[in-house]
Amino acid sequence: MTKAPDGRSLTGDIVRLDRLVAEDIESLYAAIGNEQVYAGGFGGGLAGMPADADQMREQWVASATQRTAYVVRLIADGTVVGTSSLGDVDLHNESAHLGWTGYAPSVWGTAVNPATKLLLLQHAFEDCGFGRVKIQTGSANTRSQAAIAKLGATREGVLRRHKRVADGSFRDTVVFSILADEWPDVRKRLQERISG
Repeated sequence: MTKAPDGRSLTGDIVRLDRLVAEDIESLYAAIGNEQVYAGGFGGGLAGMPADADQMREQWVASATQRTAYVVRLIADGTVVGTSSLGDVDLHNESAHLGWTGYAPSVWGTAVNPATKLLLLQHAFEDCGFGRVKIQTGSANTRSQAAIAKLGATREGVLRRHKRVADGSFRDTVVFSILADEWPDVRKRLQERISG
């Protein structure tokens, strides 16, 4: 039986994911509240970048009720380095969306993203029983597309003029997915990347 993510903390060797609460916003803003992160399309692009932690708190606390949002912390010292979420939960069709992911530039290209994805996908498939997890990004965000493909996700296609972004324009969205029967191979690939 499929069940919704419950917000429990998820702990691995490199990162710990805790449910995002208002008290985490100062640290999260320090990690990702910069042009490098938003220029790639996070938060709807540069026009969606909050001016300060208070504005980020307003944006995130309101929208976090629609998904299970996590703050990503390094195990080594507890430093907040990003965020990711599980949302768009459809229990009847056993599907969820892994997204709303942003990291501090200092951890780009490290084991943080694969470690985070391992924990979230493990929770989605093994704890919650989902049959499909969708991961998507804007068509202009080639860095994110490459990272999603490197996970082992299958590129399903492009939704044209799919989503209005913060500056009022529309983006095309590239959709990927991982199915439950693909999860063992994806898990193995992620574990190898993390340990390598």
